Amino acid sequence: MKTLAFALALAFAIPSFAAEPAPANRYAASIVPAERFDAGILAVERHGERGVPMILVPGLGSGAWAWQDVVRRFKAEHVIYVVTLPGFDGRAAASGPVFEQARDALRQLIVAKKIDRPVMVGHSLGATLSIALAQTDSKLLRGVVAIDGLPVMPGSEQTPPAMRPQMAAAIKARMAGADPAQFAVQQQQYMRGIGVIDMAKADELARLQARSDPKAVAEIMAEVLQQDLRAGLPNISVPLLLVAPYFEADAVQRGLTQPMVKEYYGSLMAGTPQLTVVSIAPSRHFVMFDQPEELANTLRGFVDKL
Repeated sequence: MKTLAFALALAFAIPSFAAEPAPANRYAASIVPAERFDAGILAVERHGERGVPMILVPGLGSGAWAWQDVVRRFKAEHVIYVVTLPGFDGRAAASGPVFEQARDALRQLIVAKKIDRPVMVGHSLGATLSIALAQTDSKLLRGVVAIDGLPVMPGSEQTPPAMRPQMAAAIKARMAGADPAQFAVQQQQYMRGIGVIDMAKADELARLQARSDPKAVAEIMAEVLQQDLRAGLPNISVPLLLVAPYFEADAVQRGLTQPMVKEYYGSLMAGTPQLTVVSIAPSRHFVMFDQPEELANTLRGFVDKL
């Protein structure tokens, strides 16, 4: 699928020209949290005081800014914890593999703070982390929302296990060598090509993405490419909502209709006991920016039924 193809394109075709200086950004995080603290390797912001708790986990290279609209809409009726991974959004990178440390830190957050069966809401990498946590710790959760994030990288589901480390190592070697200017250009290309529909919005979001550490982004991308979590899907004992974005202008080039994309996403989650797949259109990868109202309604409908 397109996500994997674009990752490979970035890895093997890094441009060398510089990005323009960044002006003030209308999508930067601006909501002041009630509390800030660390949970393992995660930085955590808490919003709200009552209601069903939600933990929001951003995608690759993203920070709390990715969830500002969701926080704004839900903080009056829910306690919301927004996490940021190391190496993302200006944070220092962590040592060693990050994916398992991040999953363990999410468990630590829930247990240490005595969060009563939160709803995990993840985007992209954050969705994959939420799925991984639900496979081992469903008893701690109320439900999971996976926004364009899956247990295996789309497009790589047929890749033999023996080939995954080689593919991941090649991508990491190329992407980790990008300097900040090159990384900024990569993020602009990504946001314009896959991230969001509006190009002006894409450029502003790319500047926020570019605050992350290129090496840290490459490291965790390589970790995700190496794994396939599908075997553990039957272990998830809570409801799971999978949000599949669809943008016709992109999909038609590959001969894909909206029902076909929805079916494909569902096939990668086969074996999940309580799975619901919802397609949101028109939207690219960052549904929260392309269709904030529809995403909020979808989240609210799911959470209210739990």
